[in-house]
Amino acid sequence: MKRNDPRKLTPFLRVGLLCLAAVGAGVYLWFFPSLGEGIALANPEYAPAKMPWLIFLWLTALPCYAALALAWQIVGSIGRDQPFSRENARRFAIIARLALVDAALFFVGNVGFILLNWSHPGVFLLSLLVDFVGLFIAAACEALAHLVLRAAGIQEENDLTI
Repeated sequence: MKRNDPRKLTPFLRVGLLCLAAVGAGVYLWFFPSLGEGIALANPEYAPAKMPWLIFLWLTALPCYAALALAWQIVGSIGRDQPFSRENARRFAIIARLALVDAALFFVGNVGFILLNWSHPGVFLLSLLVDFVGLFIAAACEALAHLVLRAAGIQEENDLTI
């Protein structure tokens, strides 16, 4: 095996993705419900909003886990020494769209909760930070999709060269 063999990197990437999935599950299944319970106890006026908030937050997890599944497939292709493929470019483009959808969903949901008076303006301002992170992830993945697609084209040309 050569020094930069991608098969050596693949297990670490897979462990990283599993850790992200586990931390996300902890945040969505333990932290958010605990936080909601604490807010409902401390601020009874927000108690009716607890379940709608939890359902909303759980919905925002769906695009994140879909993106992790696509990232798992990208890591698999890296392990097969096929990182620059049209399929990986497509996967990165889908991850970019998922990040955009999640950021938009999160923004619209937070605006809705503010309008229903089920949120605090400080929470809304903090949610904008989450939205900007989602937009950055979308832009980064779209750039990666473009670069991987170009690299795949170059690789295809080189494969045809004798």
